[in-house]
Amino acid sequence: MRKATKMKTKTTKKKTKKKNRLFLLLGLLFFLSCGSGEHLNLRIELPRKPPIPLENYDSFIVTDFMVKGEAQDFDMNKELTDFFSAEFEQELEKKISSEKISFENEDIFQDQKYWQGLFPDQRESLLFTGKLEYNQEIRKAIKSLQKRQFETPFPEESRIDARKFYSLDLQIYIIAAQTGEVLYKRNFKESKTYKNPNQTAHFAFIDIIQSVRDKLFRQLLGEEQVQQRYLIK
Repeated sequence: MRKATKMKTKTTKKKTKKKNRLFLLLGLLFFLSCGSGEHLNLRIELPRKPPIPLENYDSFIVTDFMVKGEAQDFDMNKELTDFFSAEFEQELEKKISSEKISFENEDIFQDQKYWQGLFPDQRESLLFTGKLEYNQEIRKAIKSLQKRQFETPFPEESRIDARKFYSLDLQIYIIAAQTGEVLYKRNFKESKTYKNPNQTAHFAFIDIIQSVRDKLFRQLLGEEQVQQRYLIK
C-alpha cells in the first residue's frame, strides 16, 4: 500500500511539473508574439499523453517473440527479452519478469482467450510480446578511384566496395493479462549499414534494438516531444 501511494505521488508530481512547463511555454510564446513582425524560430518540448495508463498495472512480463526469417548464430529471443527486461527495470517502478511461451501461428496475437489464460495468477500485469524478422545481406557497389594525371597510364581504376546491411522488422504488442486485450501495437522497421566487413550480426542486432528502445520509450512513457514554432515579432 505504501509503495502504491509513493508511485501515485510521484506520477502526480510529474504531471504537475509537465503542466507548469507547458504554461511557461505558452506565456513565453505570447510574450514573444508581441513584436516588430520579424520571424522567430523556436524549438519547444511539449508533453505527450502515454498510450497506456501504466500506473494501473503492477508488473510487466516480457515474453518470447515469434521469430521469422533467417536463422542466426545467436539466440535473438534471449537477447531481446534480456535487453527489454533490464530497460523496464531501470525505467519503471514495477515488478519485471521474463517468461518463455510458444506460438502456433500469427493469429494468436488476436486470441484474447489465449493471453487471458496464460498467467491467471498475475491479473494486474502487462504482457510485452510480439514478432520479429531479422535479416542481413552484403551490398556491393563499384567505387571509382580518381588518379592524378601522368601518375599511371590508366587514369582511373575501379574496385568493389562491400558493406554489411542488417534490417529488423519488429512488431511489439502490449497486452493486458486480465482481459487478453491488445492495448498497444507498433511496428518498427530499423536498419543499419556497416563499412566493417567483419561486423557481426549479433553486434548489429544490439545496436538496432537500442534505436527501437529510444522510440518506444519516448511514446510509452509520455516523454516530451520537440516541436518547432515560427513566431512573428
